[in-house]
Amino acid sequence: MICAGIDAGSRSIKGVLFDTVRSQTIAFGLADQGVEQERLATELFEQLLKNAGLERTQIGGIVATGYGRNAIRFADSTVTEITCHARGVHHLAPGTRTIVEIGGQDSKVISLEEGGRVRDFAMNDRCAAGTGRFLEMVASRLDMTWEKLSELAQQSKKPAHISNMCVVFAETEIIGLLAEGKPLSDVVAGVQNAIATRISALAGRSICPPICFTGGVALQPGMARALDEVLSSPVRVVPQPQFTGALGAALSVRPSHQTGGGL
Repeated sequence: MICAGIDAGSRSIKGVLFDTVRSQTIAFGLADQGVEQERLATELFEQLLKNAGLERTQIGGIVATGYGRNAIRFADSTVTEITCHARGVHHLAPGTRTIVEIGGQDSKVISLEEGGRVRDFAMNDRCAAGTGRFLEMVASRLDMTWEKLSELAQQSKKPAHISNMCVVFAETEIIGLLAEGKPLSDVVAGVQNAIATRISALAGRSICPPICFTGGVALQPGMARALDEVLSSPVRVVPQPQFTGALGAALSVRPSHQTGGGL
């Protein structure tokens, strides 16, 4: 059976087509989020079908997740992103006991039991600190891309200490550090460390290795290393980390869904 997962996140919509017989992803893609979420999700879904050479009738079921999941009306059902990230990561790395997920506008720490069941979780969706939005602000302020930020962070010899956990005040602090002559690479590395520190505070004592890192921010080199240091444990970035929620949604399709709803 071919199943579909749609993750309507805060910054982008991700989609996955998963073949349950071969136990592998056969198509995936993403689109920027916008006001017309269902239209964007529909267009993405149709593109995935085209890429996989499939017809809509060949899809056994569609599950939507993410903060915008209820807007995806062509889905057969919805499942929370906590459950979907747990299922997606467990499929990719079965031994995982803790998931750190950092997206565009929220971050999560999910504790798993053996077998991949969710034991507990903590979530930050009220403050941009500890999310990709922090990095976006820095990139915009410095007039550079995310890729350039990553390059700079890796050149750092002594990451700057950024004490403010509020993005607005941290921006002022960053400007002050640069005015003092702090190397740009050290300031950027300091931003990564500040995000990692926020994740550590969010997790409290619930961190248990092995730890996997997912979400769009996991694509930025240096972030996993920053998490390694503050969590005092190796952090593994799963393959295609921005798609774990959509993968988990596809894995949540129930066998009884032999056909999905119309578009």
